[in-house]
Amino acid sequence: MLLEKRFKEYIQEDENVIRDLELVRDLCLPDCYIAAGYIRSIVWDRLHGFANRGKYNDIDVVFYDAQDTSENRDYAIESQLIAKTGNNKWSVKNQARMHVKNGNSPYTSTENAIAHWPETVTAIGARLDSNHIEILAPYGLEDLFQMTVRRAPLFHSKEYYLSRIENKNWTSQWPRLRIIKD
Repeated sequence: MLLEKRFKEYIQEDENVIRDLELVRDLCLPDCYIAAGYIRSIVWDRLHGFANRGKYNDIDVVFYDAQDTSENRDYAIESQLIAKTGNNKWSVKNQARMHVKNGNSPYTSTENAIAHWPETVTAIGARLDSNHIEILAPYGLEDLFQMTVRRAPLFHSKEYYLSRIENKNWTSQWPRLRIIKD
């Protein structure tokens, strides 16, 4: 509970993140979160003593809607968010279709989908329900706060995981990270 409380405090203290969470909440998409690096970096920046530097490649919006898996819908939502914010880093993906791209069995929810992401510290999301922050973290928050990067149990390609870690070069941005290569 202590880590969850700290995580929520970090988010609440960043008005840009709250604004983005409000925008996403107002889309009323089912089972919807902002996830991955955008959320993870908030914690890593704080633990390294940095102000939130906006070190992210994109703002991942993930949701689950098996009734409408059209990519065009995702692009339309991205365009809407870009128009509202002027930030072209929005990335919207309905997780109900992402199993095809990833070569997995169909996902059953957003949580089930992100549990298949490469790292435990990336499989984290947040959303606003009215004005309360909800956290989605199928592997908990311990690795995130311990700055330990490890392959998620449901992600099977060790080679891809290692290549991704090398390409991301996170330790140059957050030197206190500990990378588990197993």
